Amino acid sequence: MWIRFAAFSFFLAWVSCGLAGQPNIVLIVSDDQGYPDLGCMGTKPLITPNLDKLAAEGVRGTNFYVTWPACTPSRGSILTGRYPQRNGLYDMVRNDLVNYGYRYSAEEYAVSPEMTLGLDVREVTLGDMLRKAGYATGCVGKWDMGQARRFLPLQRGFDFFYGHGNNGIDYYTHERYGVPSLFRGNARTEEDKGKYVTEVFEREALYFLNEHAGRKPFFLYLAFNAPHGASSFGEGTKEGEKKLSEGVQAPEKYVAMYRGKVKDEKLARYCGAVTCMDEAIGAVMEAVEKAGQRENTIFVFLSDNGGSGNGGNEPLRGHKSTMWEGGLRVPFILRWPGKVPAGKVTDEFLTSLELVPTLVNAAGAKGPEGGPSFAKATEGKTASSLDGFDMLPVLRGEVKSPRKEMFWQRRGDKAARFENWKWIESGKAKGLYDLSADIGETKDLSAEKPEVARMMKGKFEAWRAEMDAAEPRGPFRDY
Repeated sequence: MWIRFAAFSFFLAWVSCGLAGQPNIVLIVSDDQGYPDLGCMGTKPLITPNLDKLAAEGVRGTNFYVTWPACTPSRGSILTGRYPQRNGLYDMVRNDLVNYGYRYSAEEYAVSPEMTLGLDVREVTLGDMLRKAGYATGCVGKWDMGQARRFLPLQRGFDFFYGHGNNGIDYYTHERYGVPSLFRGNARTEEDKGKYVTEVFEREALYFLNEHAGRKPFFLYLAFNAPHGASSFGEGTKEGEKKLSEGVQAPEKYVAMYRGKVKDEKLARYCGAVTCMDEAIGAVMEAVEKAGQRENTIFVFLSDNGGSGNGGNEPLRGHKSTMWEGGLRVPFILRWPGKVPAGKVTDEFLTSLELVPTLVNAAGAKGPEGGPSFAKATEGKTASSLDGFDMLPVLRGEVKSPRKEMFWQRRGDKAARFENWKWIESGKAKGLYDLSADIGETKDLSAEKPEVARMMKGKFEAWRAEMDAAEPRGPFRDY
């Protein structure tokens, strides 16, 4: 009896030690939430007490970028730690005809791009890395990296999945232009049809946490579709005509909070969706605390790209889908009690490419090449297949960010940043800007600084050559 008791006591001590040594991770991604769209920014009447609390108890970044100005490629980089041009998912996985009032039949949808394209199966995700390190892994919300079974989360490193595989849905019907889009595991489901999807995602996230918190280290990837516009037919839409934009959907009690405070009903719905999402995040924070895991849990929050239909991204120029700062620079928060300072705001140059190496190192896991070496993010040289670095020392204020440059490309739209210089070349806009003096990108310096413009273009071309020389990945690359 004593031997069995001693063995059990040793087991409990071993489990406790393991949990303490491997932090839980909650990675939260919002959808089209602009740079200024947090209450703690103080520039809009947004009600986000829980995100504000995360910021007050952690580090908030003001100079944080994603890898693409729209959903799919950005989310692919968040989970792989690799540029879209390296991991192969460098454009949207979507059907164009849905914008013109076209309702797909089941047979048509089955062979459409939204069903047949996805993140290359050779890519290693953060879920893969953490599951190998002993984590329970859950994905709730917007996946947006393929809906064919081989692309879905259960085949990409996750033990649990409830969400949608495509990039947009109606918040209540959960359809994308007539096609039911929610999955439980690998199977489509309509079990929650009619329920507001943010609240459904909250319920499923809490279920996953209650199953694992305090029992084994967990990784929850909570990827909201809020506050993205609803993917549904607008009133009066006729087949073959451009869809009328409905904007964001939100429950009445949240929309009512903003009537009279913002310019119109559409913006009130956007703000209401943000506040509803904030309440869901607060419920997750509370569940972690009730499980006694607050001190041992890393919370990360960011938006997948700049804001659209949100009343503007001032002081930044532009919006989602553009190469201006308003399309690429996003809100970012990381809280890890005792490991990063509370209430700190950092303006260090950081990106979503830093997420995978940061979280993998914190978990004591291994990267896709099995080793601890990550990219230095300088001069386009990488020490591994990852394009980022562990940013915790930067967030703690121990070192300056080693990131000196960042590059973006969306078809013919190109942009580069080196130190404080920003260069853009596209059909819509061209120019050279000094972000240290002109965060709003109002003064084109290319005529005054032609040598800097040439340098920036040269750096972009060198990066593009590096991406082209990388091992090819689908779905878009020709090889």
